[in-house]
Amino acid sequence: MTIDELRKSGLILFEAVVGSRAYGLATASSDTDIRGIFYLPVEDYLSGQYIAQVANASNDEVYYELGRFVELLSKSNPNILELLASPADCIVYQDPIMEQFKMQDFITREAAMTFAQYAMVQVRKAKGLNKKINNPMDRERKSLLDFCFVIAGHGSLSLRDWLSNRYWKQENCGLAKIEHAKGMYALYYDQIQTLGYKGVVATLESNEVSYSSIPKEETLCAYLFVNHDAYSSYCKAYNEYFRWVSERNEARFEGTMNHGQGYDAKNMMHTIRLLQQAKEILSKSELQIRRPNREELLCIKSGAYSYDELFVWSQELFQEVQELCLHSLLPVAPDQVKLRLQLVQMRKQLYRIKL
Repeated sequence: MTIDELRKSGLILFEAVVGSRAYGLATASSDTDIRGIFYLPVEDYLSGQYIAQVANASNDEVYYELGRFVELLSKSNPNILELLASPADCIVYQDPIMEQFKMQDFITREAAMTFAQYAMVQVRKAKGLNKKINNPMDRERKSLLDFCFVIAGHGSLSLRDWLSNRYWKQENCGLAKIEHAKGMYALYYDQIQTLGYKGVVATLESNEVSYSSIPKEETLCAYLFVNHDAYSSYCKAYNEYFRWVSERNEARFEGTMNHGQGYDAKNMMHTIRLLQQAKEILSKSELQIRRPNREELLCIKSGAYSYDELFVWSQELFQEVQELCLHSLLPVAPDQVKLRLQLVQMRKQLYRIKL
């Protein structure tokens, strides 16, 4: 099912422009994001052909099935609460049935904390991006050999250097496991390649060392330590880094690089916005979508602050939200029973069911 099919079938109950245009933070380069609510044809719903969400290819337009919308609403999901609280000039269409949802029923302590907690997730994302930007990884992937060290006196020497000093090859090495010594191996060398040693690794892409059958009369050359934990951590970081490179929004990344602060400034702008909205829920009993401090937030987006300054600011706001929540007289969470009955009545009305 596509969005066009929903529209042609008259199944859309609500749609609104969201994101930067709703916040009043749009600039010349801003996209137009649309979110909406629909209900399924009665045949699909009753036959179990349930579709929770429909989106376009770019994910700029996302529509939630009524039941999914109510489920997320019951959990005080920030995106869903913002959709329900859309400014009048951002609402593209609203079926009268949607008027049954009153925003005041969802102004709760849980709502404030979901906004605040979502904001802190953005802080961690920004920190992770900060680390990726300032610690780029080489495209050439390291081998397990780069995590191998030969015990030398009271210290150690990298296996590559140890072999190079002797003009030896890793392919001529033979390893034997040492019992009760994790990561430690006895290393032997076959200069004329007659003993069938398998090398330290079979190939440079190998994730494990190779074991060889060592004749009893062979002389031990060295003890080898393989830091498997460090190699595993490196592989995870390498995969995460280059997955990020392949999936990142290049235009947004260029903006991050241009302001020179080494973090995603748009991400941190939304962090402060979310925390300020959380405070407003608790102090004013309202969810204000259109932001009154456009210039301040766009200043953050431009990279005018350092990551450390914004981190401290976000921590202070989060503590304020926690303190306000502790003394708030707002309901703890939405009335789940009322919301469930509301959904039942809406489905009866939409499907003209009489029970």
